[in-house]
Amino acid sequence: MSQTAHRRFAQVDVFTAEPLRGNAVAVVFDAEGLSDVQMQAFARWTQLSETTFLLRPADPAADYRLRIFTPAEELPFAGHPTLGSCHAWLEAGGRPRADEVVQECGVGLVRIRRDGSRLAFAAPPLRRSGAVDEVTRTQIARALRVDVAELLATQWVDNGPGWVAAMLPSAAAVLALEPDYAAMLPLNLGVVGAQAPGQDTAFEVRAFVPSLGVPEDPVTGSLNAGLAQWLIGAGLAPARYVASQGARLERAGRVHVEQVGGDIWVGGDSVTCIVGSLRL
Repeated sequence: MSQTAHRRFAQVDVFTAEPLRGNAVAVVFDAEGLSDVQMQAFARWTQLSETTFLLRPADPAADYRLRIFTPAEELPFAGHPTLGSCHAWLEAGGRPRADEVVQECGVGLVRIRRDGSRLAFAAPPLRRSGAVDEVTRTQIARALRVDVAELLATQWVDNGPGWVAAMLPSAAAVLALEPDYAAMLPLNLGVVGAQAPGQDTAFEVRAFVPSLGVPEDPVTGSLNAGLAQWLIGAGLAPARYVASQGARLERAGRVHVEQVGGDIWVGGDSVTCIVGSLRL
């Protein structure tokens, strides 16, 4: 165990400009000296979907290194922790080497751009993509308590957390879901449905991650990144759109997606809700 020390701490709400309406991430600064056991224990204690630890980079091309923990395990990448941690780092005086911020994490280097007050990350390459087999497709339907025929499409969109995705006929169908989490294991399942015309967003998204100790994640950058790579690539979504997520959890997350050349950028607003000192 390392010696107890005071470390800067922030809690940031991501994919919202209004506090308490997005997805919170706990960010620990200057995390050198903390063991893996301590990091996991603190993430389990916060009970947020993710807790992050900022460290000095090992790669000279990076501005900082980030470790990301759910209450159950460490992740190689996650979206809202990437944006929230970058927001906290910049707000605390971090200065990137170039126009873009470069984050080092388990999937390698992740680029983050600043667009006014909004941050966006370049979606990392998918670790697994392609069609879902019939056994998994049947499990998805059973876990969502829907008929297999209601799954308009299913696809692997894994960029680290293991995402598999399903498209339902509408946003209303997505919001109506009452999943069977036991039947879902060990899948991490994202669900998307198109909004009715006239809405301010194009899609409604929900993310179910019981295997990581979080039955439903309020707003999920990594899932939206994988969904964007699938939907835009398959012609199921325009090159620029906004997705909403979190309504069933009384949140109002807004995820801004844009394809620029060969990159898909996933971004949103962030707001710091808590700043202080952590004794650990």
